[in-house]
Amino acid sequence: MLNDNEFLRYSRQLLLEDIGPEGQVRLKQSSVLVVGLGGLGSPVSLYLAAAGVGTMILADDDRLHLTNLQRQILFRTSDIKRAKAELAKEQLQALNPEVNYIIQEQRLTPDNLAGIIKQVDLVLDCSDNMATRHAVNAACIEHQTPLVSGSAVSFSGQLLVLTPPFDQGCYACLYPQHEEPARNCRTAGVLGPMVGAIGSLQALEAIKMLAGSASALDGKLQLFDGKKHAWTSLQLRRDPDCAICGAHHANHG
Repeated sequence: MLNDNEFLRYSRQLLLEDIGPEGQVRLKQSSVLVVGLGGLGSPVSLYLAAAGVGTMILADDDRLHLTNLQRQILFRTSDIKRAKAELAKEQLQALNPEVNYIIQEQRLTPDNLAGIIKQVDLVLDCSDNMATRHAVNAACIEHQTPLVSGSAVSFSGQLLVLTPPFDQGCYACLYPQHEEPARNCRTAGVLGPMVGAIGSLQALEAIKMLAGSASALDGKLQLFDGKKHAWTSLQLRRDPDCAICGAHHANHG
């Protein structure tokens, strides 16, 4: 049930037919893992906390650097050199103390991901490296956990939603190679509002799904061209030879 403060805090959200009191209770009872608290993770975590997601596991092993502040809107200049996960918890608690925040300051690996993903209803991949993205994807496939993945570089953004039973495939079907692309945030740069836009849309899809609605983007790759302000939508198709979801379907098909 919602208390009086929660009814007031979420009053504008409660007016929505697709949310209402029932959806808000679902949000309160739900748990998410936010992987990475940088340019994408900042708006993701802010919007999920504000919306009243009950438990948020905040995962990032990095410390804040001056170069982060151009796009990582969760942090302030006085926070430089402090651990991002700890900072995020402080900021989000100040925003919404009704939410339970758990920090994970270790880098996520195949060894520790399983235990974390078992605890949550949905994962938001806001990481900035291929190794983590592939590890998160594999863990979500293994534990049948919905995944909302985002990325951005320069003026381009990508959004991908994958839900069980992953009939459309997985992240590894789309990007089977584990090597870092030559064109990434560190080499090509990124505009702050680009990660803000993609991160906000990740949060939008997560809130809808956690409140009980299906995502219209399931199994689709959304590509955003920030210069032309144009969207392209591509349908993901499962690779039957995929080492991740191909093996899962073979075992459970």
